[in-house]
Amino acid sequence: MIFARWRQRRAARALIDHIHGEIVAAARAPTLYADCGVPDDLDGRFEMVALHADLALRRLNALGASELAQELVDRVFEGFDDALREMAVGDAGVAKRMTKMAGAYFGRARAYAPALEAADAPALAEALARNALRAPEATPKARRLAERALATQALLAGTPLQAFQAPSFRYPLPEIAP
Repeated sequence: MIFARWRQRRAARALIDHIHGEIVAAARAPTLYADCGVPDDLDGRFEMVALHADLALRRLNALGASELAQELVDRVFEGFDDALREMAVGDAGVAKRMTKMAGAYFGRARAYAPALEAADAPALAEALARNALRAPEATPKARRLAERALATQALLAGTPLQAFQAPSFRYPLPEIAP
């Protein structure tokens, strides 16, 4: 009985790690940096992980999988913590930066939510320009990034819970011509 519960927890952790890995891989897609103008630096990568994680979390919550979504949020923040520690940030510095990152992450989710819910590409482009591209207004690259995010959201909308729970899960990436 004890071993069955241990194996079940271990399998659940492997699933969360897999989904997190897919989100990180999607956030590192070269087109985001080359074609959409996201700065290829620590902040730019944070922005893309935040965006892609938010899209997945929105879908999981829509599917009623709030427990899975919470586990995924926890894993995303573990990933941020791991990244800071790999950069040799000390414990006190990690705590301070994690607080800032949490505020930024949830701030982004709130900023993008109305545009994502309305599938409003111009509004999403404005928010992405400010946050991900560090631009004062929407640029053609911000519009391209917004279109990509909305296309990803549409692909995720067709993703059933069973797909998220499968070991073969792949984060859906849209095919958008350059």
